[in-house]
Amino acid sequence: MNGSTSSDFRTVRGYQLASRREGQLTPAQEDYLEMTYRLCMKNNYARVGKLSELLHVKPPSASKMIFKLAALGYLNYDRYEIIQMTDIGWEIGQYLFKRHEAVERFLKLIGNPNPLKETELIEHSLSPSTVSAITTLVEFFQSDPAAQKNYEEYKRAKEGKLSMME
Repeated sequence: MNGSTSSDFRTVRGYQLASRREGQLTPAQEDYLEMTYRLCMKNNYARVGKLSELLHVKPPSASKMIFKLAALGYLNYDRYEIIQMTDIGWEIGQYLFKRHEAVERFLKLIGNPNPLKETELIEHSLSPSTVSAITTLVEFFQSDPAAQKNYEEYKRAKEGKLSMME
């Protein structure tokens, strides 16, 4: 079992609950904070309407989550719907943004047909050390065109063998 014991295993929900007990944000909170960060990078503020539009949720749902994130100290929110990041909000938002970019770049590198959707589905479960390793791997391939070419050739050959077996 490669060093894992049966007591190390949990369901996805079990890992999520353990993370929440450790004070981590929920995946939904992370999505809102990341999108708020993206909007604030441009204007230094965001608005509920734009946030709800980009996340495809109703404005009342966005407002509710913004209040939660403000209560946790990540955002400042006023009655005129102006959302601004606190210092810790900027820090965590930047990490979430970089994590998203790293995963999406990796999925594009390996030829994933829908990297945005899959990034959104998997990014929340990755540890900072895994994100760092993915970033390093992507940077390696970007810095070495020969390695990237070798990978592409290997991948095509492997895919060719698999299609012959079908």
